[in-house]
Amino acid sequence: LEFENPHVTSNNKGTGCEFELWDCGGDSKFESCWPALMKDAHGVVIVFNADIPSHLKEIEMWYSCFVQQQFLQDSHCMLVAHHKPGSGGERGSLALSPPLNKLKLVHSNLEEDPEEVRVEFIKYLKSIINSMSESRDREEMLIIT
Repeated sequence: LEFENPHVTSNNKGTGCEFELWDCGGDSKFESCWPALMKDAHGVVIVFNADIPSHLKEIEMWYSCFVQQQFLQDSHCMLVAHHKPGSGGERGSLALSPPLNKLKLVHSNLEEDPEEVRVEFIKYLKSIINSMSESRDREEMLIIT
């Protein structure tokens, strides 16, 4: 999915940014496609069903593969713990193991509070863009000096 967001800009400079989102479907049968998805990635959003205990173990594998092995900063990773409507999932009761417990965690229930997910996702995109802009500025300064 490619989209533009005029409200997400680089350090409040210029026009909006373009984004590409890739969904790897959560199935290891698509593992042969992962290198293409990871190439030149600047961030990772891991969405999982918080109501299924086995998913807590699976996100460790996703984190290792898509964040650690790609040398992405933890600040460039966001976890979205989705709760299905009526599941009664406890929003604050996820026991994430290190280093997952240091990542940004957003609970989602699109029927109860879809706006929270949108707001947190925009904040996440802004943090990625600002980090990329700062890195580019440092590289330009190194060239100048």
